[in-house]
Formats: sequence, structure tokens, C-alpha cells
Amino acid sequence: MGAVRTRSSGRTGPPPRSRNRSSPDPEPLPKYVASSTLTEPLEWQNSSLLKGDIAKAVSSLKQEEGKDLRVIGSTQLVQTLIGHDLVDELRLMIDPLLLGGGKWAFPEDGISRSLRLADSRVATTGAILATYVREPGG
Repeated sequence: MGAVRTRSSGRTGPPPRSRNRSSPDPEPLPKYVASSTLTEPLEWQNSSLLKGDIAKAVSSLKQEEGKDLRVIGSTQLVQTLIGHDLVDELRLMIDPLLLGGGKWAFPEDGISRSLRLADSRVATTGAILATYVREPGG
């Protein structure tokens, strides 16, 4: 998998547009939607609803040619993909803000998964942008 970023999964409407005006419009990219409540046709351009076993569907997508797959918005999906060993890289943004609660991004299954820090940057806001890759056999 490509980036894993978590955010409230209750969002509806089109995917958010980048604040960076020079970045490409996300609409032309294919989008695969994992949902137990939505039905096709989806309102987003180039969108397909993943049906049935999500882990099997994502595993099949990973075998196809093309760009990295990215998850935006669902801690439950992230937990499922990690639990089925389908995440190759995690890109985390750690903000200097304590909220006092929230959803768990990682499965509580007691399994240790080895990651290696591949890159990190500190933003001017103090946020840490960290990229972790899965260690072989980890």
C-alpha cells in the first residue's frame, strides 16, 4: 500500500482538494471506495466500489500495474489492511497537538510488525512527517 493517513471516516461528498494549487487535480486518478453503506453509482469521478472481501480486493489491486494505492480516511480499513499484511509503507503526520481521544489507527491484535524509518521531515508547524517501510519478514 502507499500512504496511510487517518481522518474521520464519516465524511461524505467529493474527495478534498489539495491546498497546494500547483498539485494535480485528484479527480482523474482512479478511486477505490471501501464502504459497507454506499452503493454504486458513486458520486465521485473514476470511482469503483470494492465489493465482498476487502482484503482480497486490495490484494488483487496490488497485483495490477499502476501507481501506489493510498488510504485516506478510514482507521478501520487501515487496521484491516495491516492485519492482512497488505501495507508496505506508512506515511504518518504527527501533529504537535493532544486531543485526548480518538480512533486507533493500528490493530490491537498483539502481533509485532517491524518497520524501518525511511524518511522524516519536520514541517514549519512542528508536525513530523515520517515514512516507514515494512522490514523484510516483519
